[in-house]
Amino acid sequence: MLVLASSSPRRKELLSQIGCKFVCRPSSCEELTFRDEPNPQKLVMQNAILKAKASVDNHHKDEIILGSDTVVALDNKIYGKPKDDNDAFCMLKNLSGKTHQVCTGIALIKNGKIFSDVCTTDVTMKNLSDEEILNYIKTKEPQDKAGAYAIQGLASIFIEKINGCYFNVVGLPLNCLYNLCKKADVDL
Repeated sequence: MLVLASSSPRRKELLSQIGCKFVCRPSSCEELTFRDEPNPQKLVMQNAILKAKASVDNHHKDEIILGSDTVVALDNKIYGKPKDDNDAFCMLKNLSGKTHQVCTGIALIKNGKIFSDVCTTDVTMKNLSDEEILNYIKTKEPQDKAGAYAIQGLASIFIEKINGCYFNVVGLPLNCLYNLCKKADVDL
């Protein structure tokens, strides 16, 4: 049985979309921050592993645990989920008119062995006016999203182009997960 170490509605939806049978056991571990690890790829990898390890149930040795973590990075600055509306405004103002990276780390634990990978996608956002940002924040969509936007939601109109995996930007790079499962000899 696959255990998703997350309560993310987006990750649940993506796993369901590919017909994966899973249960959720959100981890309650303390995540590392950019102060602990300034490299976004290393940060998401370490957090994915931490989340997966925190969700291991030693009474169920046959479980496969999936941990995942996503951040947005621009010019050596890492953007997680905004703390409040002001933080969301600052994030979107900084991302406006630029190409940033969305990095997702995924980790599978099977029989105590860890399999992990990172996916990075370039996302170009159009120039946003203050009014556009404020109106978007009023929708409350940015609240629990890395980088304060949802590419699959209302913010889709702000995205000029992406280079890489779309599903990575949503929160779970499905092709990367599939390849990792093949390496770990796990059926989705």
